[in-house]
Amino acid sequence: MDLPKTKEELYGRYYIKNDLIKICKDNALPATGSKENLLKYICEFIEGKSVVKAKTKSKNLGKEFEPLLEKTIDENYSNNEIHRRFFVKTIGKQFKFNVKFMNWMDKNKGKKTYKEAVEIYEKILQDKKSGKKNKIGKQFEYNQYTRDFFENNPNLNRDDCLKCWDYKKKQIGSHKYENEDLKILEDKSEET
Repeated sequence: MDLPKTKEELYGRYYIKNDLIKICKDNALPATGSKENLLKYICEFIEGKSVVKAKTKSKNLGKEFEPLLEKTIDENYSNNEIHRRFFVKTIGKQFKFNVKFMNWMDKNKGKKTYKEAVEIYEKILQDKKSGKKNKIGKQFEYNQYTRDFFENNPNLNRDDCLKCWDYKKKQIGSHKYENEDLKILEDKSEET
């Protein structure tokens, strides 16, 4: 993976996290953290600034910690195996960490109880069943593209979506779905 030459090129292209990690490693930059952090390191490097590794919070939940419904969510909460087991035991085998729930937990550490967390999880599931759409985070460009593609093209299939996405992600600029992306399908059909 080549190092982008400008900030605009860096932020204008789509990268999967592994691509960013490779660029960081190839240029002796910190190679851990979120996509956002990795992009920041590469940008600082391109601009000739000193690269400062982002500080991460220490998650010191000891093995002796046990979540209980009446307890307040621990200040050092993380989506770890201790919590997964607790929620599976409390909610059932259908429990899975999802972005909306993880964000709620993060905002309510030290404020709300685990019982309230279970209630929120069940509300999130109900909203999902009723068709209420969750906001997709900006770091999940592919997911947003796919949702928008099928909302605009219910008659097309997954292969069509992947062809359009493959074209779009290679472009510099926005990676949001646009009807013009469908031209790649027409171009492909003319080749055969």
